Parts: sequence; C-alpha cells; structure tokens
Amino acid sequence: LEDFAPAKKEGIDSLTSVLERATTFFESELALNQKALDYLQKRGLTLETIKEWRIGFVKNEWRSLSTTLIAEAFSQDVLFKAGLVKKTDKGGTNETYDVFRGRIMFPIFDTSGKVIAFSGRIFEEVPEAPKYLNSPETTLFNKSETLYGLHKAKVGVRKKDYSILVEGQMDLLMCHQAGFDNAVASSGTAFTEAHLLKLKRLSNRIIFVFDGDEAGFGAAIKSSAKALQLGFEVKLAELPEGTDPADIIAKDLESWKEAIKNSKHLIDFHLDKLLSIKLDSRQLAKEVQKKILPHLVNIESSIEQSHFVSQISKRTQIREEAIWDDLRKMPRGKEAQVLEKVEESVEVEVKKRKNYIERRLYGIIFWQEGLGEKKVLEIEKIRLKLISFLGDQYLVESLREFEKEKEELIFEAEAYYGEQKVLEREVEELLVNFEEDILREKFSKSMTELTQVERDGNEERQQELLTICQDIGARLSELSKGKMLRSSN
Repeated sequence: LEDFAPAKKEGIDSLTSVLERATTFFESELALNQKALDYLQKRGLTLETIKEWRIGFVKNEWRSLSTTLIAEAFSQDVLFKAGLVKKTDKGGTNETYDVFRGRIMFPIFDTSGKVIAFSGRIFEEVPEAPKYLNSPETTLFNKSETLYGLHKAKVGVRKKDYSILVEGQMDLLMCHQAGFDNAVASSGTAFTEAHLLKLKRLSNRIIFVFDGDEAGFGAAIKSSAKALQLGFEVKLAELPEGTDPADIIAKDLESWKEAIKNSKHLIDFHLDKLLSIKLDSRQLAKEVQKKILPHLVNIESSIEQSHFVSQISKRTQIREEAIWDDLRKMPRGKEAQVLEKVEESVEVEVKKRKNYIERRLYGIIFWQEGLGEKKVLEIEKIRLKLISFLGDQYLVESLREFEKEKEELIFEAEAYYGEQKVLEREVEELLVNFEEDILREKFSKSMTELTQVERDGNEERQQELLTICQDIGARLSELSKGKMLRSSN
C-alpha cells in the first residue's frame, strides 16, 4: 500500500476543481459565441457531441478566465499549477496571463473522465500563435501517457477487441459520433510507448488511420513500427489523398467504413506499395529487404512470420529460403533503425522527383525567354512563384548552374511541350508538384529535428516544430484538393 499523504490529496483536489470550473467557463463562453458554434457544426459536429465532449471557447482576452476564477476564490498559484496561466517576463512582478486566448477549447480527460488539461485550436486572430496549443505538463497531465478520448473508448476497445488511432480532436470526435467508439487520438503529440502500452491492456490489435498525404503516411509508419515491436497486431487504413478522418466521415461515411474494413496488416501494406511501383526483380528484392524485413523481424510469432514469408515469396517470386536467410541475419531492430531506412528511402525519392521537376521548369523558362515576343507564358510570374518556394538567392544560383545545360534543356522543353495550347496548365501542374516536394523535404527535416528535441526535452522548440508540421500538412492537403478539383474539371 502506498503512503497516504493528505496534503498531496488536497493539492490534486484543488487542481481538479479549478480545471472543472475552467471547463464550465469555456462551455458557457461557447454558448454565447454563435460564430464558433457554427464553425463546429460546419465541421460536422452535432450539438449533442459538443455537449457530451464539453467543447468550449475562450475570447482573445489576456485575463478573461483568470479574472473570473480568482473572483471565485481560486488562488493564482492553483491556476498556475493547473497550467491555465503563465507568469509574465517582467522582472520582479508576480503578474500572470491566460495560456489560452481566442481558441476553441477541447478538454482532455483522464481514464475516469475527469478534466486534467486542455487543447485549444486557434479561432480568433492571435499574432504568432500556434494553430493548436496543449496545456503544459502538470501533476495531473503527462502528454506522453494521455490519449484523447480513452475514457470513452476503453469499453469499445475491449468489446471490439481493437483500437483505432487517429491524429486530432476533430478526427476523434467524428469517429465517436459515427459510432466508432473504439477510437483514440494523440492530440497533436507523437504516439509513445506509454500510449501504446495503455491500449495493449485493452487489446493487442490496432488500426492506424492516417491522413491521405505524405505527412500522414510518415506519422503512421513511425507509430506502427513502435506498436509492432510491442507485440501488437498492426493494421493501416489508408484514406483518399487530400482527406482526413473528420472530413471523410462528414462527407462520405461509407468511404470511411470501407477504409477501416479494408485496412491492411503493416507487412501487406508495404508489400502492396512496393508491387504498385512496378520495379524489376532485383530492385524489388532490395526494397523488400530494406522496407519490409525490418518490420517482419519484429513480429514475435514464428507462425505469423512464416505466413508473411510465404506471402512475400508468392507475390514477389523471391525464394522463401532467401527471405529466411536475410531475416535471420537481421537483428531485432529499434524503431529508429526501421524509420531511418523508410525515411531515407522516401527522402531520396522526393529529391529525385524534385530535381526532375526543377530541370523541367528551368528548361521552360530558357525556352520561352528565347522566343522573345512569341512567348506564350509570363516568365516573370513563374520566377516569382519559384522565389516564393526557394528564395531569390537560391533561384539565381540554380539558374546560373543550369545555364551550362541551357541548349539541352531548351531542346527537352520544346520536344516535351511542343503542344503550346496546354503549356500553361502543364506549368501550373509542375509548380504545384514542385511546391509539394519542397514541403515534403521540409516536413522530413522537421520530423527528424522533432525526434531529437523530444529526447532533449526542449518543449518550446517541440511545439514550434509541431506547428510547422501541422502547417505543412495543411498546405499539402490544400494542394492535393486543388489537384483533384482540376482533374475533375
């Protein structure tokens, strides 16, 4: 038995009391703000869901929450310990200001349903503020152990014997509203071993659902690699490009159900991806060794391993003996080793495509400039677009470098884009693809740095990087939706 400390119990009670009162404050503010309510309903949430999950709102004011709570006899110290206020940087003063301002507020609950923290989505204009902001870690809230929605999902996970992991609050809320009561979310933080171990107590079967973009794919692979090492049966559900769970549930529930129904085991998922690329037999064998075997070696069951070795052999025409031979040589890898192979491969592919597109664009610029008055494109617009992606200095240096191949590039451009009627649309598509590849490179670098700062415990930089990754993901989604819209026209 643990020692009972009355003072500690009183401290925890005071924190839960102030967080509960903050929740009711945010709820009452949302009821008075029709614009915020309209936004939530436009995203697909019903009033019943908003009430059940106690979603709230806070105005963009420095001390609207703290002024109310202090007037009700909550101390400033309790507000600080609960993560609701921050101290000002003014030396020698004891002033504080509210952490959350101008945001839609999502309470974060412990497994018993008590509010222990908040996640706020920006709604009113706040200069230099991150899109999502979570409470700092407190006595009650440990972000590496807390899963959003677990207090409601635990019964569903046990009953259905599998959990569904999504990324954000809106994804989670739409899942539960649609009847998928076994869904949990990470609330903008990376899935940790502690998160997964909590879920394993309920079921060792798990489905990762990721957004239909490169960022979502990377996040799912990283998390699924961890889960596989912990003995989970891991499946991946892929959504159409440019969509996320919340959007697809709101617009096409049947597509969401199909995505979950057709989720694939991590090994099958990778295998299908490789076979869709149409590699030659030698390249295919190398990719299997690099991308699939590091996952396969972490499957604990010898029977399951045998099943997948047989499947891989049948579908790739690689002899089972050769697969087993390579598998035996491979140590049970840490997640970082698996990720390094996957991320390195993705990065190389992105760089190859980016260089190809860059070459095409410079060729078109040289070609059109040489046409003088007969040119059909506004070259200056293309240059300005490239400057917005790369910066002025980089563009000047790149054009100077490609000047060495000018005649060859002009020949390629003339041969490939001789049909000038569609040239403008082709250039637009190249620019979109180029921006996507630049963003994916930035995302990959940010994720690598994020892993490092998580280890170092630099929370401020971690939050900055999470915001950068979220913004990149949002922009990639916009570009993807634009491509889908143009192709439909």
